[in-house]
Amino acid sequence: MPASPSTARAINDRLALRLLQQEGPLTAGRLKQLTGLSRPTVADLVDRLTAAGLIAVVGEAGEQRRGPNAKVYGIVADRAHLAALDVRTEGVAVAVADLVGRVLAEASVPIGGETGTGPAVEQAVALVERAAKEAGADRLHTVGIGAPGLIDPATGELRDSSGLPEWHRRLVAALQERLPEARVSVENETNLAAVAEQRDGAARDRDTFVLLWLGHGTGAAVVLDGALRRGASGGTGEIGFLPVPGTAALPTATDCEGGFHSLASAAAVVELAARCGVRPVAGQEPSTVGVLRAATALVAEATARVAAPVPTGDVAPAPVGEVTAGEAAAPGGTPAPVGEMAAREAAPAPTPGPVVEAAARDAAPAPAAEAAAGKAAASEGMPAPVEVAAARQATLAPAGEAAAREGASVPGDAPAAAFLDALADRLAVGVASVVAILDPGCVVLGGEVGRAGGAELAARVRERLARMTPLPTEVRATTLGGGAVLRGALLTARDRAQDELFPRGGTTPRR
Repeated sequence: MPASPSTARAINDRLALRLLQQEGPLTAGRLKQLTGLSRPTVADLVDRLTAAGLIAVVGEAGEQRRGPNAKVYGIVADRAHLAALDVRTEGVAVAVADLVGRVLAEASVPIGGETGTGPAVEQAVALVERAAKEAGADRLHTVGIGAPGLIDPATGELRDSSGLPEWHRRLVAALQERLPEARVSVENETNLAAVAEQRDGAARDRDTFVLLWLGHGTGAAVVLDGALRRGASGGTGEIGFLPVPGTAALPTATDCEGGFHSLASAAAVVELAARCGVRPVAGQEPSTVGVLRAATALVAEATARVAAPVPTGDVAPAPVGEVTAGEAAAPGGTPAPVGEMAAREAAPAPTPGPVVEAAARDAAPAPAAEAAAGKAAASEGMPAPVEVAAARQATLAPAGEAAAREGASVPGDAPAAAFLDALADRLAVGVASVVAILDPGCVVLGGEVGRAGGAELAARVRERLARMTPLPTEVRATTLGGGAVLRGALLTARDRAQDELFPRGGTTPRR
């Protein structure tokens, strides 16, 4: 059934607005080329959008030709102001922008765990109001919020969760009360990061991909055929609850500590770095970003040294891994294996530890608790406990530590390379599970960890994934990092504002 004339006009107008958002100001002739519409149709839509106050003449084309230069049309940027919020467990960040997405003001405030629900909500709302005032916005048209947790697909509300602060849920209602004219909505933070990666980041050329969020916690966002998939309960991508080898227990309905989260969360990454002997820059507190930047810089520097040509007549330097091992030689003059060196520098491992750590200690006597548990199980004719059996899965041991035990040199700086290898082993377990189910063809390592690990970490995960699955899968590092959530919230708010300002059924914009 063909579209009615009014519907056809609305479709054409919305297409033109979308192009002006993506491409910037355009002439009517350029709009004709991009839309494929006839010249009279383009002229009509330009008149309609101008009369509606959505576009205006912003200049003239600098073409050298006879007659007047062509007028250049652009979206009226101050037609509406938008706000985007990135809500974290430790604080909130805000950006205020105009209708074309140009950021006019940014602000953030830390909110400690000891802050009460009421004061925390007030701090966040006041921050939005201050940012809007700084941006010169008399009112906000649309507010987009990115927050951790599950969004109820029926109501669009953030579901109650025992693991998240109460002020997260109260914030949406408080903003709506203080900004009665604004359209306020909330979306899972990882889903918004995926929107940003597809529009402006590492997945710009992909209609199907998975974003693995690696930050304070873990999560995943699934985009299939260009559409964000949320699941029946809004829980698609809750990869932190994924049961994986290498953990001491199984996750529960209220606690993901026994799942993938316990291997890839910020705390787990910092602990793993300490075990491998990687420390952040002197004077800085250990953090996921700090230890990853330190490790990738050391590996890159060592790789550059090895690749550098040796001047004629000089003696070629020993491989970096051997030099490092030699520097850590035992009193008798025998170089200590890299894994043993890292173990001496690191704090004692908790019992039972993840597979990737336990496997590195498989030559040492089993802890008394595990040995006792194994004997008890054997006396009862039962298999050993899951954690004891998992600790003997040497196939999941980090490649760097395994190479060290076998006497092989580790590429690059030894502790740094061992840390990146061990982290890649952990991430590959989660990524392989996602790939086996969805076959996305591309996985983006997102969040602060994905950006800090960069190409070094992505390449290691890709190498392991190729050995674990027959499905060809690219592994890319984010180009947006932790800022992807705020960017995704802003993009989503802009889309919703356009939908609201220019209804599908007509040309009269809403206020």
